[in-house]
Amino acid sequence: MLQFCRSLLSFSVAALMLKHATRAIALLLTLLLSWGMVPAMALAQTENAPAVKPPQSIQPYLDRVIQQITEFRLANGMKFIVLERHQAPVVSFLTYADVGGADEPDGKTGVAHFLEHLAFKGTTRIGTVDYKAEAPLLDKLDRLSEQIQAATAQNQKVELDKLKAEFAQVEASAGKLAKQNELGRIVEQAGGVGLNANTSADATRYFYSFPSNKLELWMSLESERFLEPVFREFYKEKDVILEERRLRTDNSPIGQMVEAFSDVAFKVHPYRRPVIGYNQDIQGLTRKDVQTFYETHYAPNNLSIAIVGDVNPTEVKRLAQLYFGRFKAKPAPPEVVATEPAQTEPRSLTLRLETQPWYLEGYHRPALKHPDDVIYDMIASILSSGRTSRLYKSLVEKQQLALNAAGFSGFPGNKFPNLMLFYALTAPGHTVDEVAATLRVEIDRLKTEPVSTQELDRVKTQARADLLRSLDSDMGMAQALLEYEVKTGSWRNLFKQIDEIAAVTTQDIQRVAQATFVPQNRTIGKLLPKAL
Repeated sequence: MLQFCRSLLSFSVAALMLKHATRAIALLLTLLLSWGMVPAMALAQTENAPAVKPPQSIQPYLDRVIQQITEFRLANGMKFIVLERHQAPVVSFLTYADVGGADEPDGKTGVAHFLEHLAFKGTTRIGTVDYKAEAPLLDKLDRLSEQIQAATAQNQKVELDKLKAEFAQVEASAGKLAKQNELGRIVEQAGGVGLNANTSADATRYFYSFPSNKLELWMSLESERFLEPVFREFYKEKDVILEERRLRTDNSPIGQMVEAFSDVAFKVHPYRRPVIGYNQDIQGLTRKDVQTFYETHYAPNNLSIAIVGDVNPTEVKRLAQLYFGRFKAKPAPPEVVATEPAQTEPRSLTLRLETQPWYLEGYHRPALKHPDDVIYDMIASILSSGRTSRLYKSLVEKQQLALNAAGFSGFPGNKFPNLMLFYALTAPGHTVDEVAATLRVEIDRLKTEPVSTQELDRVKTQARADLLRSLDSDMGMAQALLEYEVKTGSWRNLFKQIDEIAAVTTQDIQRVAQATFVPQNRTIGKLLPKAL
């Protein structure tokens, strides 16, 4: 893992959650929603991106893609989706764990992200000089950590100093037996690129690409790191994660705002909690907590793998059975059962920090698998897609109330009912109340004025182009296939988007807007400078 470089968000989340937002502000917000790095694939479209002119119909292309997909499930429940693409001798691999921040127990927030970090630390054979000698030192560090916490609670300064000195000595000894980043070196030496991962509220994703003749090496490495993981360097990694939180939340006004906004907008559902975790919870996490979470949620039937590129599906299946078939079947992990009740009155919050003024406004909406999902995407595109969007033209260009203004669906995830979130960075000399009033005018227009056929056709064309662009790279395709497989029940639903986009009418836009953009469903957030 690459320490602070990991704090960039994966495109996979950005493409699904922010595909119609402007780049600079959207990326700033999305950094707060998922924790990991950007894989080697195209970023979401912006007004500066080169235009993609889709053909009259891209359905023939999608049909050809579907014909090249093979799927199978191992006896232990692990799902594989394989897409043959022989244009270049490379293969992209993505392991999708259907577990994210929303699945964490109360009081253990941040454990999913912590586990993602530790999944790069190796196994009983990778990342160690001598595991038999290393293992008792790791156990001793756990015992010393518990004793340090007890001595701290009892304010036993002399004993605390002694324990800390012993802890440092044992940690140094364990460090001498660890081979830092050995997994990364093996991948790099074999020609692999893009080794990384990210954790969101919905899922944890691990990904990289290899030359196609390294298929079996990937099978060996990836199966081993989830079959026999060793969560070494736990306490050093805890410090790294706490620093991540300080950097992107505690020392970031917009980071604090996003966390507070989620806590107000959601009252029951775990979407209200930050993926990085609360500071106190992170500090209290133990290696046993991570091990328990891993054993519960990294069951074979909770893992799905996409392999896209220059491969033979028959060979993939043979090797998958050989390497991943070693995983023992487990009971299905517990599901998120909390259901967010319908919001019945407006909610609001105001923070005063050292910052420029920001305005946020959110509305509850259904999950990705809901039939109206594509309509929400159309609404986001009409309001927020580039310099021709209504919010940009009104708030930024015409009235100059904001330096930027946009909106997107899927905050902070889209597996469960979530929010459509609008945000604006207020221009100098103007107030968030001015921004709020004008933003509301544009939102209400969707309720009272039917969208023109010309405008709807424009956003449909953009949506088709966005779909093509997201499927252009092997890693992008791997991500999209797994998102739809896990969140909607079948990867085939990805390829139904063309028909769904074409079927949206102006009446659909108005219907969804009228049902969604109502005062009782609204949460607003005002981030204001500290009073002088």
